Amino acid sequence: MARRTGKKRRSFTQAFKQSAVTRMATADSIRGLAAELNVEQRMLYHWRDRFQTGGSEALRRIGRPSRAEAVEAEASRAPLDVTDPAEAQRRIDELERKIGQ
Repeated sequence: MARRTGKKRRSFTQAFKQSAVTRMATADSIRGLAAELNVEQRMLYHWRDRFQTGGSEALRRIGRPSRAEAVEAEASRAPLDVTDPAEAQRRIDELERKIGQ
């Protein structure tokens, strides 16, 4: 079993990971990029592999999204079309479910 060395586990945003993967493609040295970003080389390769197999969504954190990510996702949703009765009813049903929770 691995020992903890007292280091706190760091968490990186999806945007940070995607930026790092993009920079890997043009970096002269992966070792230098890893030092600049203060991450391990193997982490960069791990992110790159996940990005290649699943796109940017594969770089999302595991688990419940943070409050900031949830707000960002909500803001990016298309505005509600109040002229469409089916869409309005869907939104009402969604809000009633939330109230029931």
